[in-house]
Parts: sequence; structure tokens; C-alpha cells
Amino acid sequence: MPPADQHLERFLTQAMTLQAEFEQELRGSDGELVEVATGRLFLQRPNQFFWEYREPLEQIILADGENLWIYDVDLSQATVTPLDELADATPAMLLSGDLSVRDSFEAVEFFTAEGEDWVRLSPTESGADFRSILIGFRSGELASLELLDALDQVTRIDFTDVVENAALSADLFSFDPPRGVDVIGEPR
Repeated sequence: MPPADQHLERFLTQAMTLQAEFEQELRGSDGELVEVATGRLFLQRPNQFFWEYREPLEQIILADGENLWIYDVDLSQATVTPLDELADATPAMLLSGDLSVRDSFEAVEFFTAEGEDWVRLSPTESGADFRSILIGFRSGELASLELLDALDQVTRIDFTDVVENAALSADLFSFDPPRGVDVIGEPR
């Protein structure tokens, strides 16, 4: 088994929680830098995550185990979708889901570059929002994600201050829309 596949398997079976800071770059199909964002994330298996974008716009993407919430602070708007209505083949579901979510992906390549062991995964289901995802591990620890979408745009996320298996507050994965926020959709 290639090192990257070993690291992914270990991450999926042993990392029950994760917290990290991140920097995210979006590049257009021409390679031109479109946007840089920063934030933090928390994951807890199964199916709970909290992605907080701080810059350039404040946004929270939260899965509470039953619903996916996307809260745009500047717009005072939140959308909610039950998780069972979403495709399993999303990067967040891969990172926070149980081991069975791996069935939604096929490992198509393993390599080492930039000091990281990489695995390239492709969704097995049609209709996914992206064509492939690269997951990079440095010294066995989650270090990077790189997503290629259907428009040939690349989103790269580099993680720092990664901590696995720390106790996380259950409140972190619940969302109560602030007063005055428009909510689109119905939570479960």
C-alpha cells in the first residue's frame, strides 16, 4: 500500500476529531489567482464539521450530523439542507464522514511531491461538483487538499496547527440562526 493510502486509511479510521487553521486559494482554469481566503475548521466523526471563513468574507459552513448550514454573515442569510439530500462525494464528507464514505471515491493515483505524500481521488458517482480531489499528508498528518472542479478551477487548502483527537464542544456543531437572519430551507 503506498504511503499516501496508508495515511488516508489511518486518518479515516483513527482521527475522530480534527481542528486546524487554513489558507485557501482559488485559481481559474487559466491558473490565475482568483481569491485567497483564510479561516479555521473543526471536524468530528461522523458528519459534523465547522468551516469558518474569516477573510475575505465571513461565512460559516456547518454540518450538525443531520443538516448542512451555510451562513453568509454579510448577507444575513443562511441556507439549510438535510445531509441525506446531499451527495456523499464531497471533500467535507470525506474528511468528516465514517469509513463507508470512502466508497464514494476511487483512488486513482499516489505520488510524493512538495514534501507531501499525495493521493488523488475521483468521485465514483456522476453529478459530483468536482472531478478530483488531492489529499496531501506531511509526516502522516493532513496537510493539504486540492480540488479540481467541473470548470477546471483549482481550490487549494493548506492546513496549519493541525490537532487530531482533541475533545471538541458539542455546541461547536450546532447552529441557531441569529435574530434577523433569513433562513432558506427546512432543517431536520
